[in-house]
Amino acid sequence: MKQDLALIEQFLDALWLERNLAENTLSAYRRDLTMLVEWLHHRGLSLASVGSDDLQALLAERQTGGYKATSTARLLSAVRRFFQHLYREKIRPDDPSALLASPKLPQRLPKDLSEAQVERLLQAPLVEQPLELRDKAMLEVLYATGLRVSELVGIDLTDIRDNTLRLLGKGNKERVVYLNDACLAALENYLKFRKPPETGTDRNALFLSAQNRRMTTRRVEQIVQKYLKASGLDGRGYSPHKLRHTAATLMYQHGGVDIRALKEILGHANIGTTEIYTHISNQLIEQAANASPLSEVKRRRTEKELLMEEVEKQNQAQENGTKDQSPS
Repeated sequence: MKQDLALIEQFLDALWLERNLAENTLSAYRRDLTMLVEWLHHRGLSLASVGSDDLQALLAERQTGGYKATSTARLLSAVRRFFQHLYREKIRPDDPSALLASPKLPQRLPKDLSEAQVERLLQAPLVEQPLELRDKAMLEVLYATGLRVSELVGIDLTDIRDNTLRLLGKGNKERVVYLNDACLAALENYLKFRKPPETGTDRNALFLSAQNRRMTTRRVEQIVQKYLKASGLDGRGYSPHKLRHTAATLMYQHGGVDIRALKEILGHANIGTTEIYTHISNQLIEQAANASPLSEVKRRRTEKELLMEEVEKQNQAQENGTKDQSPS
């Protein structure tokens, strides 16, 4: 088992060098692959001896054990990548994961806030204290740009030039987004009262905590939840990531943003991830069509036609009855 765990670390080192994956992604791979090795060890198997049937048994066990399909899909992705590495490095003569079937994932549309709800959230900070000015600026930036929280806390003062913001996103990919007037105004108000530390690595951080340190993702999440509660939006499953979905949805539906441009704004690696917003748009189109007065007109007309058919049937029955009663 010790040797198998060492192979996992070698694989993760290779991933980091080749793909420059984020630490969170590497940690998720480590957890899933360690679980795999422990599962094999309890059955007297190892990475060298495991076969395709064994891996299929693991997936079946998770399915019957009530694990979410998304969790199993993530595990399968890690397993496939790992065994491809072992095969490529000639540690194994084959890839036992090659024929494994992927679990079917339901398509889930992101839940976002309405424009009215966003307005309430943005008005929640009272902006009477420097920290509230900071919070207001963070909310405006999250909403206007669709940033990830990890990207927000990573912003330095030098990343902002005029109305542009340079970002280092997922996978250390650089991109540029634009700040609207509301964003710029909120940032300007905050920067008037921002007091950076005299020394240290956090001196250049845009958003600072009360202790004059760079904000953490956890702290930003807590602050967003605080203002969701203040605006009466808590307990509905909303989160900082929902602001990202909201920004993207409104850009696509009302801003006339092309899907390829939206992909670049959000920093998606694959346009398939961005295309979820076209599904939201189609769903809204269907809802709008069903809510249209024309839909009601059509429904009423159909009811009238049915009524006329019923009257016609009754008239026909009366005529037939009259004929039966007439002398032959």
